[in-house]
Amino acid sequence: MALVDRATEEDVEDIYYDWSLMSRSSQRPPEGDWTTWLILGGRGSGKTRAGAEWVRGLARQGISPIALVGETMTEAVDVMINGVSGIRRISPPAEEPVLKGNMLIWPNGTEAMVLAANDPERFRGPQFAAAWSDEVGKWPKAEEAWDMLQFGLRLGERPRQLATTTPRATKFLKRLIADPQTVVTRMTTAENEGHLATCFLDAVVKRYADSVLGRQELLGELIEDRPDALWQRAMFRRWSGAPLERIVVAVDPPVSGHDKSDACGIVVAGRAGDEAVVLEDATVKGLAPLAWARRAVAAFKAHEADALVVEVNQGGNLVRELIAQVAADLPLREVRATRGKWLRAEPVAALYGRGLVAHAEGLTALEDEMCAFGADGKSEGHSPDRVDALVWALTELMLNDARPRVRQF
Repeated sequence: MALVDRATEEDVEDIYYDWSLMSRSSQRPPEGDWTTWLILGGRGSGKTRAGAEWVRGLARQGISPIALVGETMTEAVDVMINGVSGIRRISPPAEEPVLKGNMLIWPNGTEAMVLAANDPERFRGPQFAAAWSDEVGKWPKAEEAWDMLQFGLRLGERPRQLATTTPRATKFLKRLIADPQTVVTRMTTAENEGHLATCFLDAVVKRYADSVLGRQELLGELIEDRPDALWQRAMFRRWSGAPLERIVVAVDPPVSGHDKSDACGIVVAGRAGDEAVVLEDATVKGLAPLAWARRAVAAFKAHEADALVVEVNQGGNLVRELIAQVAADLPLREVRATRGKWLRAEPVAALYGRGLVAHAEGLTALEDEMCAFGADGKSEGHSPDRVDALVWALTELMLNDARPRVRQF
């Protein structure tokens, strides 16, 4: 305390921005000869701050250029650069970089290029001496984006990279962990509770502490498949791009339309010969009824679908009227649930087991829900709205004996 009392204003600023004084050991770069430092952390565990501080340290050393890769450009800028724990927010005023277009430039001349993982072709050409990639566990084109980044990471004596993410049991993340050049650091939300809002700790941490989702999102564990789930991740294979004969959009509408309602499951699927392909998960949550109807119709038109498959157990007349308001001449196939969710889903899961269903890229949220879907008919305690829509779509395409009747408004 006496030291602080005697400190000048410059000394206080130096102490305030001295990362070595406030960081945990898990937030500091590991020792040894490594190429990739992978931080697997729970929500709010401090992994973004660790990434931003690592980049700040590189910039001070003049290591340049650096790649800053987020899932999208918006996320990269809003979280990695301008976020509460982002690069600009944690930098001393004299060292704060300026964002010009997709380039982050420090006063000493160090540069960083901002890139979006959802557009891997943009990685062609640029070269880097270091890279920070954020939330790699949810990148829709993870392997393609990561591989393209590696080709550009070739400047300087020892190019290195940091990847930060909340873990997900994806093929890419497992590959990264298994790489002998990767050093893995794990963080939990509890480690950083002194910097988190009390309401977050009470409302979120306590609620999910003992759940599988909590182990992943709070403890930073890599959760494998649920043993009693109908689907396992090994069942998922990627679509080869074969032409489709028929496409449907399936909708599992919520009972009501407010921010606490169940999501409106919207899944697009097609058929190619004896196989089905899941093309898009357009599920939305918290929208008014007319808004999700517009989303469903937009998916129908975007994919040039043949029919809209809608569950009408809840408010059948209302559902028909909503769709009619958006598109009066849309071919509508009404379905009604007469069995429980698990029983309806079993024949569809069997299709996956036989290798008859492929997935397009970018279906992570749907795949997570499928692999958490248990015998209680729920996914992590919640209504499996994405799964419901998926089941209706694939039942329509693959399990109905005759071509279904299409109702016209």
